[in-house]
Amino acid sequence: MSKTLTPVRTRFASVKTPQLRPTHGKPGGGARFRHVLHAEGIKIWTMRSTLYVILGTLLLGGALAALNGSSAGDEFADMTAADKLTFDPLATSLKGYMLAQVTIALLGGMVITAEYGSRTIVSTLSAAPHRGRVLAAKTAVLAAIALITGWATTFSGFLVGQAALKGAGAPHLTLSDPQSVRAILGGGLFLALAGLMGLAVGTLIRSTTATVTTLFAAMLIVPAFGPALPGPLSEWTAKFWPPFAGGQIMTSYQDPSLLTPWAGLAVMAGSVAVLLAAAFLTFRKRDA
Repeated sequence: MSKTLTPVRTRFASVKTPQLRPTHGKPGGGARFRHVLHAEGIKIWTMRSTLYVILGTLLLGGALAALNGSSAGDEFADMTAADKLTFDPLATSLKGYMLAQVTIALLGGMVITAEYGSRTIVSTLSAAPHRGRVLAAKTAVLAAIALITGWATTFSGFLVGQAALKGAGAPHLTLSDPQSVRAILGGGLFLALAGLMGLAVGTLIRSTTATVTTLFAAMLIVPAFGPALPGPLSEWTAKFWPPFAGGQIMTSYQDPSLLTPWAGLAVMAGSVAVLLAAAFLTFRKRDA
């Protein structure tokens, strides 16, 4: 029995406890933020899912960029004049963000739900009872990982997708275009926000299964069925639903019925801020 439990304890309880020892005579309450930050960094990086998510997101983003760029490039010559005017090379190459946001959000959710599932959250809060400090450390480490992964995904997706469009003789962009820089940098921010949304949802729900279901519904199901909703509700969803609105940062064609790129990203950021605030309040008051 003890042998089967050893891997779980190793994965989530590998934090060096001397760094979280009490200081200044305060039992358990003196663990400083840098100690908690270091401990959370070790825990996140020792989760096997972290590396899988990073590599999977990068590979998926590049593959979809190549596929979409090649397909759209081949179809461009047969488009009508009206369709050619609205052709969006940026959105074509960065369309992989729709799946990348899910993978990174799931990583964000597992950062907290894995500890609840294994009950190592009890050990974490015993070593560092300042709950706000613990969740802030998780947020900071996740944000750094998600942001770097997001930028790498949008940068590689842009290069691969634009190369495919160029090879097919379709309109394409280069890094010298201002909107390209905006899409790459803003797209990375969007994916980082998706990760933080996953962390907030996971903190509120605590269950991995329920968190996965909720994130899939919010990021894939609602956008897929949004156009089928009644008129006003469909229009509101297309314009203000956070994943929809935030995704505008990775477009070059501006649909007048939708938010501008930075306004859309602001909607996404605002919704994540609200969720994180609720998560912090809940985490501080709820039993482990």
